[in-house]
Amino acid sequence: MMNNNYNETPQPDSSSGMNFGQLYKIKGVLGTGAFSTVREGTHYSNPGEKFAIKVILRSKLTEEDEAALIDEVNILRELKHFNIIRLFDFFRETTTYYMVMELMSGGELFDRIVTKAYYNEKEARDVCKILLEAVSYCHQQNVAHRDLKPENLLLRAVDNDHEVKIADFGFAKKVKRPKSLVTQCGTPGYVAPEILEGTPYDTQADMWSVGVILYILLGGYPPFMDANQRELFRKIRHADYEFHNEYWNPVSLEAKGLIASLLVVNPDHRLNAQQALHHKWMLKTDEDLSELNLDKNLDELKNFNAKRKFKSAVNAVIAMNKMDSLGKNFRKFL
Repeated sequence: MMNNNYNETPQPDSSSGMNFGQLYKIKGVLGTGAFSTVREGTHYSNPGEKFAIKVILRSKLTEEDEAALIDEVNILRELKHFNIIRLFDFFRETTTYYMVMELMSGGELFDRIVTKAYYNEKEARDVCKILLEAVSYCHQQNVAHRDLKPENLLLRAVDNDHEVKIADFGFAKKVKRPKSLVTQCGTPGYVAPEILEGTPYDTQADMWSVGVILYILLGGYPPFMDANQRELFRKIRHADYEFHNEYWNPVSLEAKGLIASLLVVNPDHRLNAQQALHHKWMLKTDEDLSELNLDKNLDELKNFNAKRKFKSAVNAVIAMNKMDSLGKNFRKFL
């Protein structure tokens, strides 16, 4: 559901002709990347409200990087949904770009889930509903995210489990007509088969990624795993996955049915976001789903999350570089 109750961009803003330093005060570093740093900041007119300021050095950007950044900015300016991270302002200055973003203080959603003392299908369904509503909104605006994964599902606050927001629109693209995207991008394990095949695609590629995330939320581990990237991509291209009895026997048939309707190789036969929102599993009562205990799968999810976080830490610099998250040698595995 869309929520329009946003704080408006602080005034004056970049349209006033004033530069970033005249309007904002920068504080501590929140994160660093290959050509950017994210820092906490405040607007001089309202020092009590905090923002995440992405500081990007223009000298480190290629023409392609710069074009992608402007695409991201233009897309984020259009998207105003409660469950999508907000871009409040953007400054183009001589040596630096500044993106004034919504501050997400709650960390990654999956990190919060694994701290739970208990876990059931209602918890998983609630997350899936939020994700699907945000993705549906993006698709209604003809925007494909193209990199949906656990790392890009963030929480606004440390004391609220429901303010989940989709972040990182660095690969997002406007879809001007069906099956018009051709860039091979995304993250191994979450990328859709049509992207791996090199065939033109559209917003339906995101729905495959939603299916992968839902599989992990319910089972505790990814549907497609292999140390060999060639074999991983083969499994994805053929939707070669299964519901292992050890973890999936407690999971409802309806939940498995929704996953099976998303992890479909042919995007024309894959559910879209609105269809998924009206799937019978999504419409089950809270009481029915609360009775379906997933505590054993939560233990598996803790293991998956720990490995994911370790891998993310090892590859931090590479992961922050938005050049190609499928890897330089992507094409040779096709």
